[in-house]
Amino acid sequence: MRGAPRGLRARWGALGLLIAIVAATTLMLSLLGFDVMRAGHALVNGSFGSWYAFGSGTLVRATPLILTGLAVSLAFQSGVFNIGAEGQFLTGAAAASAIALAGSRAPAWVLVTGLLVGGGIAGAAWAWVAAELRARFHVLEVISTIMLNFVAAYLVSFLVRGPLQERTHIYPQTASFVIAARLPRFGSTTRLHIGFAIACAACVVCWWVLRYTAAGFRARVAGANADAAKSAGLIDVRRVTTRVFVVSGALAGLAGAVEVSGVTYALYENISPGFGYTAIAVALLARLDALAVVGTGIFFGALEAGATAMQRDAGVPSVVVSVVEAAVILGMVAADRARVGRWTGRAA
Repeated sequence: MRGAPRGLRARWGALGLLIAIVAATTLMLSLLGFDVMRAGHALVNGSFGSWYAFGSGTLVRATPLILTGLAVSLAFQSGVFNIGAEGQFLTGAAAASAIALAGSRAPAWVLVTGLLVGGGIAGAAWAWVAAELRARFHVLEVISTIMLNFVAAYLVSFLVRGPLQERTHIYPQTASFVIAARLPRFGSTTRLHIGFAIACAACVVCWWVLRYTAAGFRARVAGANADAAKSAGLIDVRRVTTRVFVVSGALAGLAGAVEVSGVTYALYENISPGFGYTAIAVALLARLDALAVVGTGIFFGALEAGATAMQRDAGVPSVVVSVVEAAVILGMVAADRARVGRWTGRAA
Protein backbone atom coordinates (compact mmCIF):
# COMPACT_ATOMS: atom_id res chain seq x y z
CA MET A 1 0.00 0.00 0.00
CA ARG A 2 3.06 2.30 0.09
CA GLY A 3 2.50 3.47 -3.46
CA ALA A 4 -1.28 3.77 -3.16
CA PRO A 5 -2.96 7.17 -3.24
CA ARG A 6 -3.39 8.91 0.08
CA GLY A 7 -7.20 8.67 0.06
CA LEU A 8 -7.06 4.95 -0.70
CA ARG A 9 -4.59 4.37 2.13
CA ALA A 10 -6.87 6.28 4.51
CA ARG A 11 -9.89 4.16 3.54
CA TRP A 12 -7.94 0.93 3.94
CA GLY A 13 -6.65 2.17 7.28
CA ALA A 14 -10.17 2.93 8.50
CA LEU A 15 -11.37 -0.47 7.29
CA GLY A 16 -8.51 -2.19 9.07
CA LEU A 17 -9.31 -0.31 12.27
CA LEU A 18 -12.97 -1.33 12.09
CA ILE A 19 -11.99 -4.96 11.57
CA ALA A 20 -9.66 -4.74 14.54
CA ILE A 21 -12.43 -3.24 16.68
CA VAL A 22 -14.85 -6.02 15.72
CA ALA A 23 -12.22 -8.65 16.49
CA ALA A 24 -11.36 -7.09 19.85
CA THR A 25 -15.04 -6.79 20.79
CA THR A 26 -15.63 -10.42 19.85
CA LEU A 27 -12.69 -11.52 21.97
CA MET A 28 -13.85 -9.39 24.91
CA LEU A 29 -17.38 -10.83 24.80
CA SER A 30 -15.96 -14.35 24.63
CA LEU A 31 -13.70 -13.78 27.64
CA LEU A 32 -16.63 -12.37 29.62
CA GLY A 33 -18.65 -15.49 28.88
CA PHE A 34 -21.34 -14.02 26.63
CA ASP A 35 -22.79 -15.66 23.55
CA VAL A 36 -20.99 -13.75 20.79
CA MET A 37 -23.34 -14.78 17.99
CA ARG A 38 -26.42 -13.89 19.99
CA ALA A 39 -24.96 -10.56 21.08
CA GLY A 40 -23.87 -9.71 17.54
CA HIS A 41 -27.27 -10.59 16.12
CA ALA A 42 -28.99 -8.42 18.73
CA LEU A 43 -26.62 -5.52 18.02
CA VAL A 44 -27.12 -5.65 14.26
CA ASN A 45 -30.86 -6.27 14.49
CA GLY A 46 -31.29 -3.40 16.95
CA SER A 47 -29.49 -0.94 14.70
CA PHE A 48 -30.07 -2.15 11.12
CA GLY A 49 -32.67 -4.90 11.39
CA SER A 50 -35.53 -2.85 9.99
CA TRP A 51 -36.23 0.61 8.63
CA TYR A 52 -37.75 1.56 11.98
CA ALA A 53 -34.65 0.35 13.83
CA PHE A 54 -32.36 2.19 11.41
CA GLY A 55 -34.34 5.40 10.98
CA SER A 56 -35.91 5.77 14.42
CA GLY A 57 -32.96 4.28 16.29
CA THR A 58 -29.61 4.57 14.55
CA LEU A 59 -30.13 7.82 12.64
CA VAL A 60 -31.85 9.55 15.56
CA ARG A 61 -28.95 8.59 17.84
CA ALA A 62 -26.46 9.62 15.16
CA THR A 63 -27.83 13.15 14.70
CA PRO A 64 -26.33 14.78 17.83
CA LEU A 65 -23.16 12.73 17.35
CA ILE A 66 -22.72 14.08 13.81
CA LEU A 67 -23.10 17.69 14.95
CA THR A 68 -20.88 17.38 18.02
CA GLY A 69 -18.39 15.28 16.04
CA LEU A 70 -18.29 18.00 13.41
CA ALA A 71 -17.69 20.58 16.14
CA VAL A 72 -14.73 18.61 17.51
CA SER A 73 -13.38 17.86 14.02
CA LEU A 74 -13.46 21.51 13.00
CA ALA A 75 -11.71 22.61 16.18
CA PHE A 76 -9.04 19.90 16.12
CA GLN A 77 -8.28 20.51 12.46
CA SER A 78 -7.61 24.15 13.29
CA GLY A 79 -5.33 23.38 16.21
CA VAL A 80 -7.95 24.02 18.90
CA PHE A 81 -8.42 21.14 21.36
CA ASN A 82 -12.05 21.74 22.19
CA ILE A 83 -12.99 19.06 24.72
CA GLY A 84 -16.02 21.10 25.75
CA ALA A 85 -18.59 19.94 23.21
CA GLU A 86 -20.49 18.32 26.09
CA GLY A 87 -20.90 21.60 27.94
CA GLN A 88 -21.70 23.49 24.76
CA PHE A 89 -24.31 20.85 23.93
CA LEU A 90 -25.91 21.30 27.36
CA THR A 91 -25.99 25.09 27.20
CA GLY A 92 -27.48 24.94 23.71
CA ALA A 93 -30.16 22.54 24.95
CA ALA A 94 -30.89 24.81 27.93
CA ALA A 95 -31.19 27.96 25.80
CA ALA A 96 -33.40 26.21 23.25
CA SER A 97 -35.65 24.92 26.04
CA ALA A 98 -36.02 28.39 27.53
CA ILE A 99 -36.99 29.80 24.14
CA ALA A 100 -39.43 26.95 23.46
CA LEU A 101 -41.17 27.48 26.79
CA ALA A 102 -41.21 31.28 26.62
CA GLY A 103 -42.42 31.47 23.02
CA SER A 104 -45.00 28.70 23.11
CA ARG A 105 -47.60 30.91 21.39
CA ALA A 106 -45.39 31.86 18.45
CA PRO A 107 -45.87 30.32 14.98
CA ALA A 108 -44.08 27.02 14.49
CA TRP A 109 -41.55 28.27 11.93
CA VAL A 110 -40.64 31.25 14.12
CA LEU A 111 -40.35 29.16 17.27
CA VAL A 112 -38.31 26.35 15.72
CA THR A 113 -35.98 28.79 13.97
CA GLY A 114 -35.58 30.80 17.15
CA LEU A 115 -34.73 27.87 19.37
CA LEU A 116 -32.23 26.43 16.88
CA VAL A 117 -30.51 29.79 16.50
CA GLY A 118 -30.66 30.36 20.26
CA GLY A 119 -29.08 27.00 20.94
CA GLY A 120 -26.26 27.74 18.51
CA ILE A 121 -25.63 31.17 20.04
CA ALA A 122 -25.56 29.72 23.56
CA GLY A 123 -23.04 27.06 22.54
CA ALA A 124 -20.93 29.70 20.81
CA ALA A 125 -21.00 31.91 23.90
CA TRP A 126 -19.94 29.00 26.11
CA ALA A 127 -17.02 28.25 23.78
CA TRP A 128 -16.13 31.95 23.63
CA VAL A 129 -15.32 31.90 27.35
CA ALA A 130 -12.67 29.22 26.82
CA ALA A 131 -11.49 30.95 23.63
CA GLU A 132 -10.89 34.21 25.49
CA LEU A 133 -9.10 32.42 28.32
CA ARG A 134 -6.87 30.80 25.70
CA ALA A 135 -6.19 33.99 23.75
CA ARG A 136 -5.78 36.48 26.62
CA PHE A 137 -4.40 34.43 29.50
CA HIS A 138 -2.91 31.39 27.70
CA VAL A 139 -5.13 28.99 29.62
CA LEU A 140 -5.05 25.56 27.99
CA GLU A 141 -8.39 24.96 26.33
CA VAL A 142 -8.27 21.29 27.33
CA ILE A 143 -8.49 22.33 30.98
CA SER A 144 -10.94 25.21 30.60
CA THR A 145 -13.39 23.32 28.40
CA ILE A 146 -13.43 20.27 30.68
CA MET A 147 -14.14 22.49 33.68
CA LEU A 148 -16.86 24.33 31.76
CA ASN A 149 -18.49 20.96 31.05
CA PHE A 150 -19.10 20.51 34.76
CA VAL A 151 -20.37 24.07 35.11
CA ALA A 152 -22.84 23.48 32.28
CA ALA A 153 -24.08 20.25 33.87
CA TYR A 154 -24.71 22.04 37.17
CA LEU A 155 -26.37 24.91 35.31
CA VAL A 156 -28.84 22.49 33.71
CA SER A 157 -29.52 20.93 37.14
CA PHE A 158 -30.22 24.37 38.56
CA LEU A 159 -32.58 25.30 35.73
CA VAL A 160 -34.66 22.10 35.83
CA ARG A 161 -34.96 22.32 39.62
CA GLY A 162 -35.58 26.04 39.65
CA PRO A 163 -36.70 28.59 37.06
CA LEU A 164 -37.58 26.10 34.29
CA GLN A 165 -38.99 23.26 36.38
CA GLU A 166 -42.40 21.88 35.42
CA ARG A 167 -45.42 23.29 37.26
CA THR A 168 -45.93 20.49 39.80
CA HIS A 169 -42.29 20.80 40.97
CA ILE A 170 -42.11 17.02 41.36
CA TYR A 171 -39.76 16.06 38.53
CA PRO A 172 -36.36 17.68 37.79
CA GLN A 173 -37.29 18.65 34.25
CA THR A 174 -39.12 21.28 32.24
CA ALA A 175 -42.66 21.03 30.97
CA SER A 176 -43.08 19.30 27.62
CA PHE A 177 -42.72 21.52 24.57
CA VAL A 178 -45.77 22.51 22.59
CA ILE A 179 -46.18 20.91 19.16
CA ALA A 180 -45.05 24.12 17.45
CA ALA A 181 -41.63 23.84 19.15
CA ARG A 182 -40.94 20.32 17.88
CA LEU A 183 -38.93 19.56 14.77
CA PRO A 184 -40.96 18.02 11.91
CA ARG A 185 -40.49 14.32 11.26
CA PHE A 186 -39.97 12.50 7.98
CA GLY A 187 -43.33 10.79 8.26
CA SER A 188 -45.82 9.64 10.85
CA THR A 189 -44.28 6.17 11.27
CA THR A 190 -40.74 7.27 12.11
CA ARG A 191 -39.00 9.23 14.85
CA LEU A 192 -36.45 10.55 12.39
CA HIS A 193 -36.68 14.35 12.25
CA ILE A 194 -35.22 17.09 10.08
CA GLY A 195 -32.39 17.54 12.54
CA PHE A 196 -30.61 14.71 10.72
CA ALA A 197 -30.81 16.66 7.44
CA ILE A 198 -29.55 19.77 9.25
CA ALA A 199 -26.57 17.80 10.60
CA CYS A 200 -25.68 16.40 7.18
CA ALA A 201 -26.01 19.84 5.58
CA ALA A 202 -23.74 21.34 8.24
CA CYS A 203 -21.07 18.75 7.41
CA VAL A 204 -21.26 19.56 3.70
CA VAL A 205 -21.04 23.30 4.34
CA CYS A 206 -18.06 22.95 6.71
CA TRP A 207 -16.27 20.66 4.27
CA TRP A 208 -16.77 23.16 1.43
CA VAL A 209 -15.67 26.13 3.54
CA LEU A 210 -12.53 24.38 4.75
CA ARG A 211 -11.57 23.20 1.28
CA TYR A 212 -12.56 26.06 -1.02
CA THR A 213 -12.54 29.33 0.92
CA ALA A 214 -9.79 31.61 2.18
CA ALA A 215 -11.17 31.41 5.72
CA GLY A 216 -11.00 27.64 5.58
CA PHE A 217 -7.45 27.74 4.25
CA ARG A 218 -6.38 30.03 7.10
CA ALA A 219 -7.96 27.69 9.62
CA ARG A 220 -6.21 24.63 8.18
CA VAL A 221 -2.85 26.39 8.00
CA ALA A 222 -3.19 27.64 11.57
CA GLY A 223 -3.86 24.09 12.68
CA ALA A 224 -1.02 22.60 10.67
CA ASN A 225 1.69 25.00 11.86
CA ALA A 226 0.78 28.12 13.82
CA ASP A 227 4.31 29.58 13.71
CA ALA A 228 4.57 29.20 9.94
CA ALA A 229 1.09 30.67 9.54
CA LYS A 230 2.18 33.76 11.47
CA SER A 231 5.56 34.32 9.83
CA ALA A 232 5.16 33.07 6.27
CA GLY A 233 1.41 33.31 5.83
CA LEU A 234 0.91 36.56 7.76
CA ILE A 235 -2.16 35.01 9.36
CA ASP A 236 -3.60 36.33 12.63
CA VAL A 237 -3.65 32.90 14.28
CA ARG A 238 -5.22 34.21 17.48
CA ARG A 239 -8.19 35.67 15.63
CA VAL A 240 -8.58 32.63 13.38
CA THR A 241 -8.53 30.11 16.22
CA THR A 242 -10.92 32.17 18.32
CA ARG A 243 -13.41 32.29 15.47
CA VAL A 244 -13.08 28.55 14.87
CA PHE A 245 -13.54 27.92 18.59
CA VAL A 246 -16.78 29.92 18.58
CA VAL A 247 -18.11 28.20 15.45
CA SER A 248 -17.26 24.83 16.99
CA GLY A 249 -19.25 25.75 20.08
CA ALA A 250 -22.16 26.91 17.93
CA LEU A 251 -22.33 23.51 16.22
CA ALA A 252 -22.33 21.69 19.56
CA GLY A 253 -24.98 24.07 20.89
CA LEU A 254 -27.07 23.44 17.78
CA ALA A 255 -26.82 19.72 18.55
CA GLY A 256 -28.33 20.36 21.97
CA ALA A 257 -31.16 22.38 20.48
CA VAL A 258 -31.86 19.67 17.91
CA GLU A 259 -31.95 16.99 20.61
CA VAL A 260 -34.50 18.75 22.85
CA SER A 261 -36.70 19.87 19.97
CA GLY A 262 -36.47 16.67 17.96
CA VAL A 263 -36.27 13.85 20.52
CA THR A 264 -36.85 14.62 24.20
CA TYR A 265 -39.25 17.62 23.90
CA ALA A 266 -38.09 18.69 27.36
CA LEU A 267 -34.92 19.51 29.27
CA TYR A 268 -33.92 17.31 32.19
CA GLU A 269 -30.86 16.27 34.15
CA ASN A 270 -28.46 13.92 32.39
CA ILE A 271 -30.07 14.68 29.03
CA SER A 272 -26.77 13.87 27.37
CA PRO A 273 -25.37 10.35 27.76
CA GLY A 274 -21.99 11.79 26.83
CA PHE A 275 -22.54 13.03 23.28
CA GLY A 276 -19.73 15.56 23.63
CA TYR A 277 -17.20 12.94 24.69
CA THR A 278 -18.27 10.35 22.11
CA ALA A 279 -17.87 13.16 19.58
CA ILE A 280 -14.10 12.92 20.06
CA ALA A 281 -14.16 9.32 18.85
CA VAL A 282 -16.47 10.29 15.99
CA ALA A 283 -14.06 13.01 14.85
CA LEU A 284 -10.94 10.88 15.24
CA LEU A 285 -12.38 7.91 13.36
CA ALA A 286 -13.32 10.32 10.55
CA ARG A 287 -9.73 11.62 10.58
CA LEU A 288 -11.16 15.10 11.12
CA ASP A 289 -12.84 15.06 7.70
CA ALA A 290 -16.17 16.90 7.80
CA LEU A 291 -17.88 14.64 5.25
CA ALA A 292 -16.60 11.44 6.86
CA VAL A 293 -18.13 12.58 10.17
CA VAL A 294 -21.54 11.65 8.75
CA GLY A 295 -20.45 8.04 8.32
CA THR A 296 -18.67 7.73 11.66
CA GLY A 297 -21.58 9.43 13.42
CA ILE A 298 -23.93 6.83 11.96
CA PHE A 299 -21.49 4.09 13.01
CA PHE A 300 -21.52 5.20 16.64
CA GLY A 301 -25.27 5.84 16.45
CA ALA A 302 -25.66 2.21 15.39
CA LEU A 303 -23.52 1.07 18.32
CA GLU A 304 -25.64 3.01 20.79
CA ALA A 305 -28.94 1.99 19.22
CA GLY A 306 -27.87 -1.65 19.16
CA ALA A 307 -26.55 -1.55 22.72
CA THR A 308 -30.06 -1.43 24.15
CA ALA A 309 -31.16 -4.41 22.07
CA MET A 310 -27.98 -6.26 22.99
CA GLN A 311 -28.65 -5.76 26.68
CA ARG A 312 -32.31 -6.72 26.35
CA ASP A 313 -31.96 -9.74 24.07
CA ALA A 314 -28.51 -11.09 24.93
CA GLY A 315 -27.97 -9.88 28.49
CA VAL A 316 -24.81 -7.98 27.53
CA PRO A 317 -24.35 -4.73 29.52
CA SER A 318 -24.69 -1.67 27.33
CA VAL A 319 -21.49 -0.25 28.82
CA VAL A 320 -19.65 -2.61 26.47
CA VAL A 321 -20.30 0.07 23.82
CA SER A 322 -18.30 2.53 25.92
CA VAL A 323 -15.41 0.08 25.90
CA VAL A 324 -15.64 -0.13 22.11
CA GLU A 325 -15.62 3.67 21.85
CA ALA A 326 -12.54 3.83 24.07
CA ALA A 327 -10.90 1.20 21.86
CA VAL A 328 -11.57 3.39 18.83
CA ILE A 329 -9.81 6.37 20.41
CA LEU A 330 -6.84 4.26 21.53
CA GLY A 331 -6.64 2.60 18.12
CA MET A 332 -6.63 5.93 16.31
CA VAL A 333 -3.95 7.34 18.63
CA ALA A 334 -1.81 4.24 18.15
CA ALA A 335 -2.24 4.37 14.37
CA ASP A 336 -1.30 8.05 14.26
CA ARG A 337 1.76 7.45 16.42
CA ALA A 338 2.84 4.59 14.17
CA ARG A 339 2.37 6.72 11.06
CA VAL A 340 4.40 9.56 12.59
CA GLY A 341 7.10 7.07 13.57
CA ARG A 342 7.33 5.75 10.00
CA TRP A 343 7.48 9.28 8.62
CA THR A 344 10.25 10.36 10.98
CA GLY A 345 12.12 7.15 10.25
CA ARG A 346 12.07 7.87 6.52
CA ALA A 347 13.05 11.48 7.16
CA ALA A 348 16.05 10.33 9.14
